[in-house]
Amino acid sequence: MEMALSPIVGTLAYILNEETDEVLLIRRDSRPDDDHFGKVNGLGGKVETNEHILSSLRREILEEADIMIRSMELRGVITWTDFGPKREDWLGFIFLVRDWDGDPKAFNEEGSLEWVPKQNLLNACSSDSSIRKEMNLPLWEGDRHFIPLVFDNDPRTFYGLMPYDGESFESWTYERL
Repeated sequence: MEMALSPIVGTLAYILNEETDEVLLIRRDSRPDDDHFGKVNGLGGKVETNEHILSSLRREILEEADIMIRSMELRGVITWTDFGPKREDWLGFIFLVRDWDGDPKAFNEEGSLEWVPKQNLLNACSSDSSIRKEMNLPLWEGDRHFIPLVFDNDPRTFYGLMPYDGESFESWTYERL
């Protein structure tokens, strides 16, 4: 018998500086007990009680990068199942942020913040593992499947399912509306 999904709800943002064509990422290198330790990712986190998705995203970005979002664009929604060392289920809202106020800080309690050329991030999503390794952007394996959709020119939102078996990526399916 199938059980209803009871996911952790989260946000994930890719902050794009259109002038330099760079994306703000976090290199999770501060806490060895972090489930994402050693990975590079967008910014975001869990939605807290009494928050909606947009207020959660604004709070997370302010906490993690010390910038205020002026506008954001929902690019996708992903269901991750059995994900990571704790084998959690997540429902993630994926945003592209092009407009904000402030200068991002260089690090936070989770790791170092760095501006990465967008093309390097997209190259890290390549199916060619030698190109991915050269970029030195250790992404979760599944991220390379959806990150190109965040930055493409298709205005439709994507809705994806990404099952994991702990830390092992299993598959990716999505639709766009």
